[in-house]
Amino acid sequence: MTPSPESVRLERFFATRVRPQADRWVPRGVQLRAMRGLLSSSALRRLPRGTKVWLARYGGVPGLWVQAQGASIANGMVLHLHGGGFTFGSPNSHRGLAWSMSKRTGRPVFLPHYRLAPEHRYPAAADDCLAVYRSLLDKGFSADRIVVSGDSAGGHLTACLLDDLVRSDLPKPSHAVFFSPWLDLSGDSSFTRDQLRRDPFLSPNGILACRYAYLGDRDPWENRVAVLKSDKKGWPPALIQVGDTECLLEDSRQLAACLARAEIRHELQEWPGQIHVFQAFGNAIPEARQAFRYVAEFVHG
Repeated sequence: MTPSPESVRLERFFATRVRPQADRWVPRGVQLRAMRGLLSSSALRRLPRGTKVWLARYGGVPGLWVQAQGASIANGMVLHLHGGGFTFGSPNSHRGLAWSMSKRTGRPVFLPHYRLAPEHRYPAAADDCLAVYRSLLDKGFSADRIVVSGDSAGGHLTACLLDDLVRSDLPKPSHAVFFSPWLDLSGDSSFTRDQLRRDPFLSPNGILACRYAYLGDRDPWENRVAVLKSDKKGWPPALIQVGDTECLLEDSRQLAACLARAEIRHELQEWPGQIHVFQAFGNAIPEARQAFRYVAEFVHG
């Protein structure tokens, strides 16, 4: 598949304008406040006509529902865990991605506002996501009508949640969807990949800084954190989408290998020329819209 002209322009923009900034990224102080403010301002962008948005709280964790016109809870729901290196991002920053997911799957999407590092380090975010899922079950949402998805660091939270459900013997969601997941919190493979092909978006140094903000001095290979080392037996079918420009590409490949060993139905899609979480650019590139069509086919299959 040849990248579209739109995605080529997007990659060039990120390579020249964003990556140099990412190399100097430090998730604290003025830089972190500015990033959080910039992404929160995305809530000022209007969603398409007919979209319903409302606040809710599950397990003590606040969040946001996004329901595209024509979507219905009768079709099920999506629990999406947003990315942002565990240090930024919010339901507001991911409203657009949630809308695309809702539009294609025909389901409303809930975005939990889990606690962020460095103010709230591990396991705060993981605990919040588990609390939300438990609360959804308690309120009558059937597990087999729930799809869990996550992008970037939200991919790690998704994998951690699924492992938690297996360990706790709780009902599992029907499907899991991963957008450019960051799974190896050591960040080791990102440096190796970046030397082979420079990521136009993410910086391995920035990944490492986010890892320290989230984990502090904790070992990235301890049991609950090392999601690539856990047994995936009991997981639901999983779809993994990643761009082949990403320094996190190996994380997706390793997850697919783990699922294959556990004999879990899964699909790994490596998208040529696409950047990190390219699905978030649905208004700019045709590949993002096509990716969501694949998501819809996968969860309906």
